[in-house]
Amino acid sequence: QEQLVESGGGLVQPGGSLRLSCAVSELDFHYYAIGWFRQVPGKEREGISCMSREETTYYDDSVKGRFTISRDNAKNTAYLQMDNLKPEDSAVYYCAAAFPLFATTIETMCTMTGPEGYKWDYWGQGTPVTVST
Repeated sequence: QEQLVESGGGLVQPGGSLRLSCAVSELDFHYYAIGWFRQVPGKEREGISCMSREETTYYDDSVKGRFTISRDNAKNTAYLQMDNLKPEDSAVYYCAAAFPLFATTIETMCTMTGPEGYKWDYWGQGTPVTVST
């Protein structure tokens, strides 16, 4: 019954790579924006990369040049390719989907987190990523 299910997390050494997948069901995926977020204990959930339905992308500076977001609408799947992983990338990673009804930029959707931030419609359960020796 879950609309979004993440996979691909795990333990990786610094400098290594992982690809996270987000399988989407029961949604007309083509019309939804997607986002990847991460959260560590004691910190707010952080939007790290998001993509509009037009495939405009946003990357947080902390992952720019290392992570790549993509989507395959035919497979109803979103991806996050993570390269050159660092220990500070360790977190639980979540995918999210949203159907914005008003003109909202993907940057706003991805960065305006917290109680007053943008409310994504659907969330996965999260997949842990640990970057450690």
